[in-house]
Amino acid sequence: MGTAVRHSAADVVRVKFSLVTPALDAVSAPLWQPDGLERRYRHYLQTMHGVLRASVPLMELAAELCLMAAPHDPLSGPLRTYLLRHAAEERGHDDWLLSDLAALGHDPYRLVGEVPPPVVARLVGPQYYWIRHHHPVALLGYIAMLEAHAPSSRLAAHIALATGAPEAALRTVHAHADLDPGHSDAVFELLDRLPLTAQQLHAVTVSGLATAAALMDVYAHVIHTASQGGQP
Repeated sequence: MGTAVRHSAADVVRVKFSLVTPALDAVSAPLWQPDGLERRYRHYLQTMHGVLRASVPLMELAAELCLMAAPHDPLSGPLRTYLLRHAAEERGHDDWLLSDLAALGHDPYRLVGEVPPPVVARLVGPQYYWIRHHHPVALLGYIAMLEAHAPSSRLAAHIALATGAPEAALRTVHAHADLDPGHSDAVFELLDRLPLTAQQLHAVTVSGLATAAALMDVYAHVIHTASQGGQP
């Protein structure tokens, strides 16, 4: 199983994640500039739908593999409990995005049958690999990175002012600004409760840093596609 980690796993992950925060902020900042935000916001919702629709299936897959490993893996029980609880919390959030798009006057359901852009697959796809071919605990890095970079509580008002978007088109931004800080605290608290080995902690940080890099590509894709007037 490896050597047990002797210090706070959450602190290790937070420090490593902090190294990429300035780059993430720099890439995402142009996304929210007032000029052209109406088009970018629509593309953001469309692109993030491809990300959020994978959240619950990822957690359910990881929980299933935890159940299979439970008799010989001390992580699997508490990790599975967390994943099932968090999956219940996240269920239906992709539908919020569709409702936001409908409130903007767009047909949201065409997204369901379309191929998500490659940047979405590059963000979500590694998690399926690590869950199946390494350990489900790697998914905590993905969750922690996304939850730690939730929308600001001021973002919805900024979008409304810059674009004239109605409140009905801002549900996802509002909700994640309220919910994600608590979700972020929960995953970091879990990291400190789990009997992680050094290798397992490394898997969490690798997953989180890969998520940050892919998330930067997602932001850049939204900005570029919206500027070209194309489809996400």
